[in-house]
Amino acid sequence: MIARDLLLIVSFITFSCVSNRGFYKNNHKKQISDYINSVIDESEMNSSLGISIVSLANDEKLYGFNSKKLLVPASNMKLFTAASSLYFLDPGHKFKTLILKRKNNLILKGGADPGLSINNLDSLAVIISKQLNNVDTLFLDGNLFDSKYYGKGWMWDEGSNEYSAPVSGLAVNHNCIDFEYSPGKIGNPANIRLLPHTNYISIDNRSLTVSDTINYKALKIERDWVNQTNHFLITGEILYYDLKDTIKKNIYEPILFTGTIFKEILESHNVAVNNLSIDDIPNPTDSLSEHISDSMIFYLDNMMHKSENLTAESFIKYLGINDSSNGNWENGVRTVKSFINDNIAIDTTALRIADGSGLSRYNQLSADQIVQLLAYMNKTQWKDSFINILPHGGEKESSLEDRLTSANKRIYAKTGSMSGISCLSGYAFSPKYGPLAFSILINGFTGPLAPIREIQDQICEWLVRN
Repeated sequence: MIARDLLLIVSFITFSCVSNRGFYKNNHKKQISDYINSVIDESEMNSSLGISIVSLANDEKLYGFNSKKLLVPASNMKLFTAASSLYFLDPGHKFKTLILKRKNNLILKGGADPGLSINNLDSLAVIISKQLNNVDTLFLDGNLFDSKYYGKGWMWDEGSNEYSAPVSGLAVNHNCIDFEYSPGKIGNPANIRLLPHTNYISIDNRSLTVSDTINYKALKIERDWVNQTNHFLITGEILYYDLKDTIKKNIYEPILFTGTIFKEILESHNVAVNNLSIDDIPNPTDSLSEHISDSMIFYLDNMMHKSENLTAESFIKYLGINDSSNGNWENGVRTVKSFINDNIAIDTTALRIADGSGLSRYNQLSADQIVQLLAYMNKTQWKDSFINILPHGGEKESSLEDRLTSANKRIYAKTGSMSGISCLSGYAFSPKYGPLAFSILINGFTGPLAPIREIQDQICEWLVRN
């Protein structure tokens, strides 16, 4: 009798525990579903929307709304590029830019360093100036990558913006010119200072410093990208009390740009350079100097925090290098697809990847696929590195600086924005629901971006509330 009663008690406790766990699990799913559905209903969005939320504790899908629908991910594509780079390359991997010599000729050999700076080139020039005072020809070797500077699906009219800078195996200053502008005297043009200062570009400054905003036309700096030149036209107005500011603009023919800058720097150190060439690069006989880049993880951090497209495209082309081919988009995309198919079991026939940055509108991913990637990376040896390269809510000098400030380090996520597109995917560390992977993709809207971002932020902040 006692044994039977004891068995009944144990059975009651056991089934009660299972029932409670099931109750809380189902209740959590219902709470999340009810809340997000109400947000969607109240928003009255006339756009395509895909949402997926998965528990990282047990891989259970807690919410899905059009989660298998293929949408343009914009810069959420960088999540796949970063994950693939961590898988195939060591986080400490570094890139080498070499100065080689053949007789009285120099070869500047690019190593796909996406962060090569003017200061780096200057340091190399100082070393060369101690060994040479005259160079017959400076040869430019950017052959680590192919000669396609622009990705498939990039809009032809992206123009001279920093985000659409050409991609090359030899690059400097992100293949951009920094235009520092400030007011001149009233009635005179704005003051313009270039970094680097170079004869590679030309400028027609038609701007005007004004004292009021009557019929005001904002200052505009545009390269003549239609005719594929490096001529910049500066128009519009600047108020006499405006503060100094800087904007980056891309250039045409990036390898020649880098070579011209290096030639000018060498000449500033009293090394005469008679010719500049990208053809018939000779076999070097001597190595004079090299620049070693920062680590790959440093670049990935910048790529995710500042959404640097050139870095993402450099990485995907670098992943495409093999014994029979230089780095190109086709091989790089194939490498990324093999990673996600073989390791994450994502069906690569059910998506489309065209580039590494997300600038291409040919990219097509679903919220489920993005969350699958996030959940996989959370289980790997790169878990902490991958999460930490993502900006957290309100992090300064990042794409989330003015977003998710109350969530702070409970949200780590990558933004993605283009005309009519806003995406947000990452990790939510919820006190109530545990660690989550989420993706919110919104395509096809018109009007301002702010209300769309508010919907994403509202959902994320609710998930991680106390």
